[in-house]
Parts: sequence; structure tokens; C-alpha cells
Amino acid sequence: MKYSVKDPVKRPFLFTVPEKKKFRVIVHTDCKNEADDQFALAHHLMTPKFNIRAVIAGHFDFLSERRYGAKGLTTRASYDEIIRVMRLMDMEDTCPVYMGATMGMADEQTPVFSEGADCIIREAMSEDERPLFVVFQGAITDLACAYLKEPRIEERLTAIWIGGGIWPDGGDEFNLMQDIHAANIVFASDIALWQVPKDVYKQMGVTLAELQVRCAPYGAIGKYLFEQMVEFNNMLADFVGDWPHGESWGLGDQATVSLLLEEQQRCNYVMRDAPRVNPVDMAYIHDTGYRQIRVYHTLDTRQTMEDFYAKLQLCFPCK
Repeated sequence: MKYSVKDPVKRPFLFTVPEKKKFRVIVHTDCKNEADDQFALAHHLMTPKFNIRAVIAGHFDFLSERRYGAKGLTTRASYDEIIRVMRLMDMEDTCPVYMGATMGMADEQTPVFSEGADCIIREAMSEDERPLFVVFQGAITDLACAYLKEPRIEERLTAIWIGGGIWPDGGDEFNLMQDIHAANIVFASDIALWQVPKDVYKQMGVTLAELQVRCAPYGAIGKYLFEQMVEFNNMLADFVGDWPHGESWGLGDQATVSLLLEEQQRCNYVMRDAPRVNPVDMAYIHDTGYRQIRVYHTLDTRQTMEDFYAKLQLCFPCK
């Protein structure tokens, strides 16, 4: 039997997920930024608990000129990479893929047009009563723009964001620096927000040897995931500082799956008043009077990665 993650009838799982336990999910990914987004995207697509409504390509435009030679090109790079991953999984027709904003916002009042923002609005305002989660693996621009265009979405979705500096001080963090204006808009809104800050998403560590054994033998997608990780690691071999580490990597974006699979009563988060972000040094500004958000302090890396490896091997078995 040829297994297919596209057709639920042919999925190789000997279990079903009750309909009332399923979530609507929009995956927002800056999929060509590093080498971890691809793993998270594949994991979402293989998970039967998730009804993937759309995938949105996100920008990583700030500081991108050294790789792309010009500004405004990274969203297209993410879009093309999303299509590549879905084709390798035979899932290119499973759900629509949209272009997000091509760069961050100029201020906190002016939304940037994007198909991605319109997709979020459309899905949030639909009559579907199932919970809607919009998961962000990079800049949060499209959520902020969607909110400015249609504020009523704040009552109709939950956002998960891989981003922001270490609590309580904040500070430098890549996803946040892409659009500080957008982060401040979302923090000031009433959107239910689950934040996975820098020190927490870095808990999702793997080694290249681990990925060679657990990913590379399993289908075209497993081979690609491993090989593009090795290629990216080699490309940055002479990067200043201790990153990348040479033989290990962080799959921080995988946390967008973790939080939706974990038992919610684990209490691996704390409720904090949402801060503002100082645009100069990305420090958190407290005592804002904003609503509370979830701030995670631990992730179940064992459950997350073992689930990913199991689904990859079941859906794309060795021939």
C-alpha cells in the first residue's frame, strides 16, 4: 500500500483523532531563513490533529541584503521553499499557500498589504467553531497587519509566536528584530498569545548524526531535510562567533507543534502582563497595563522530536 499524508484514509496511523479534538491551524513560516523551518512545516503537515487551513510565507528581510543582494526578496524565497517541501511530501494540493508581507511595518498605525494578512482575517471571521491557532515561526508582521485591518480577530484566534528575548529583560532576538512595530501591536492587542522566547526555543536541540539516522533514510523529504541542514551548516562554517555550532542545531520552530500536542495542564508556562518592546535595544518595557499572555519556560523536546521521527518514518518508510 502506498501511504499518503495527503489522503487521511491512506495515512499509516492505527489511530484516529476525534473531530472535537482537532484544531484549525495556519502555519506562518520564514521557511528559507535557516534550516529548521522546513522540519516544523513538515511536522505540521503530518499531524492528524491539525486541520491545516493555509501556509503563509513570511519575510526575514532585516539584514537579508548580505544573502539576497536587495531588500524585499525573502518572502518569495520562503514561498518557494514551502512549495518545495510540500512537493517532496506529495502534499502540494493539500492547502493554499500565500505570500505574506515582504518587509516589516513602517510604524504601528499603517498595515502592510499581504495575502497572508487577508487569509488570517478570512479564516478568523469564518463560521467554523473549531479553535483556530495561527503559529508564527518568524516575524509577526502579518498578524499585526490583519489586526489593524480587522480588530475583531482578537477574539477569534490564538497566536503562537517563536520569538522575543529572554524574560523578564528581553533583548536581542532575530524574529523580533524583523518587525518590532508588529510585536508592539500584537502585545497591545487582546489577541490570545502564547510566546516561546529565545532561551526556550533553544531547548529544542538536535545533532547532525541524529538527523542522519532518524531523517535521511525516510523518503525524499527526509533526505532533503537532512541535506539542506548540512548544506546550511557548511555555508556558515566561517560565521563570526560560535554559531552555528558545527555538529548540532536548534529546531526551535518545532515548538509550534509542541504546544499544540502537549497536555495543557503541565503548567510549563506562566501568565505575564504583555510588555512593550524598546525599539533601540529590544528590552521589554513592563507595567503597560496590557492583558496577560502565556510565556513558556520549558518544552517537551522528547515528545516533540520522537513524534516527528515516528511520523516521518510511518509516512515515508524506507523502501
